[in-house]
Amino acid sequence: MLIEFSVTNFRSFRERQTLSMVASRLAEHADTHTFESGLAGFERLLATSVIYGPNASGKTNLLLALQIMQQTVLTSAAANLVLRDWRAPFKLDRDSRAACTVFEITFALDGVHYDYGFALSDERVEREWLIEYVNPRGRTLFERKWVDKKGDYDWQFSSFLKGQRVVWSDATRPNALYLTTAVQLNAKQLAPLFAWFQQKLIVVAGPNAGLNPSLTASLLDTEGGKAKVLPFLREADFEIDDVVVRREPINGPIIGPVMAIEHNQSGTWALRGSFVHPSIDGSGPVALDFAEESRGTQMMFQAAGAWLQVLEQGAVILFDELETSLHPLIIRYLVQQFQGASSNPRKAQLIFSTHNTSLLDMDVFRRDQIWFVERGPKAGSRVYPLTEFKPRQGEALERGYLRGRYGALPLVEGAPA
Repeated sequence: MLIEFSVTNFRSFRERQTLSMVASRLAEHADTHTFESGLAGFERLLATSVIYGPNASGKTNLLLALQIMQQTVLTSAAANLVLRDWRAPFKLDRDSRAACTVFEITFALDGVHYDYGFALSDERVEREWLIEYVNPRGRTLFERKWVDKKGDYDWQFSSFLKGQRVVWSDATRPNALYLTTAVQLNAKQLAPLFAWFQQKLIVVAGPNAGLNPSLTASLLDTEGGKAKVLPFLREADFEIDDVVVRREPINGPIIGPVMAIEHNQSGTWALRGSFVHPSIDGSGPVALDFAEESRGTQMMFQAAGAWLQVLEQGAVILFDELETSLHPLIIRYLVQQFQGASSNPRKAQLIFSTHNTSLLDMDVFRRDQIWFVERGPKAGSRVYPLTEFKPRQGEALERGYLRGRYGALPLVEGAPA
């Protein structure tokens, strides 16, 4: 479960900004839109959150920040990272360009919550820490700080961190994370935390982001998988009776459209799909190729595997501009899958950015689930919740947003003030 994420000095974010999934004490939709965390200090967490803001405000950068943190955890021990290119500091003033980029996350795993973070400069990991909260006080399992005078790190370890702590620290390069290095060297106590970043966190953001349709194809191969996928697809097109996926080995040029290219131990395969529809004249079922389906149906097929996997595993998915090719009613359906114990028994979470103001509806979201990102002329992007404005129950949120009551709107010449 994701509790909070903070970033400092990354792209458009100059100062520290935080997105929180901690539910307030609002009574509305408490049984469906929030869930009990089982953690001391965090009674209930939000199942979903939505982020609004104009283009170039920093919405994508917020999700990219978490993606960069995740990729650093997963790859820093194996890859010789060039931190100067990797960390992307705020570049519009000299002090920020020279300052550290800081990523911090609070998440829960097996009834324990953790604070983990690190600070990156162009040369090295300047600081890294992990705090474990088995009780409200917490204990620092490890911390490293670079000390210029000695040209090395000061290390702090807790006796509660078991294993070859010093061996792991000696093996940690300045541009690598201790968490990653220790797990590669068989730190069993830290392995579940690494696995959380690897398996429980899915970030779909950036210009090359996308969902892999082979996940959906693989789900269709499993027992009962089709019974899960078809209802999902029928939200886009209720006349889909069946889906048939074919895998063709690639031994030369690919002829015709394919859904995806799949790589596995047995080779490289082209995935082609047929969507079966009823005919309008009763002459029998008609199969349409994937390329012949609407963009919305294609998008739902591409997304189905990942969405259903997230719900099945109780993972966290962050999606940039969810409205792409999807009707607002389909987005509402996707959100509703996360909001309710029956459809989301494993407490999966969804965070997404959008321009779709029709979702600013208190039947869809609680007031503490709505966030905004706004970029100022000098101070960089700012992340803030709707609750900052103390909106009343039943307030017309969409109208208030479009009239500028909550900020985070594009400046359009001639628009009403």
